[in-house]
Amino acid sequence: MNDIYAQAVTVFLGFFAIMNPIANTAVFAGLVGDKGKAEQVKIAAKALAITFCVILCFSVLGKAIFHLFGITLSALRIAGGILVFLVGYHMLNGQGSKLHSAKSHDDSDVAVSPLAVPLLAGPGTIATAMNFSSSGGISGIVITISVFALLCLMTFFCFIFSTSILKFVGKAGLSIVTRLMGLILAVIGTQMVIVGVTAATNNLV
Repeated sequence: MNDIYAQAVTVFLGFFAIMNPIANTAVFAGLVGDKGKAEQVKIAAKALAITFCVILCFSVLGKAIFHLFGITLSALRIAGGILVFLVGYHMLNGQGSKLHSAKSHDDSDVAVSPLAVPLLAGPGTIATAMNFSSSGGISGIVITISVFALLCLMTFFCFIFSTSILKFVGKAGLSIVTRLMGLILAVIGTQMVIVGVTAATNNLV
């Protein structure tokens, strides 16, 4: 039971760091801050529903995708670890990662792009989900999906109360949160690479 709790906490921290709800709340406010409250709630709900469906698919079909493309878990961990590290590195330096860019978007459906993809369900998030779900069997898939659903719910409330949250946190607080999340992501990415390289090396011996 303790192992399950430990895994759930690890998954939560990994997803929380890479999704960074506080920083993404600022992006959400910048994109839809001029719209009415009802429209903001609709956009937030749609964006997070799409995000959850994307991560659900990659979490459940992770192993099938591996077999289809001949991908090994070690390769995913190495490539995913590098992606996660790069996102964390940019955040640690107070910069936005190009993997989570929101500069170009279509105002007609901002919920799909850039909010759902690539802001919330970007390459780093997908790699993290596949890594967690593929390494823990059925329990790993259940924990990954459950924790991500919880985080989506938290992010939804952050979005709909974005104005109040940003006033409370302030620019300095937002910068601190972003850098802390960046540090956590960099460490998680490094650990993923280490585990992947170690496993790949052992398979060659």
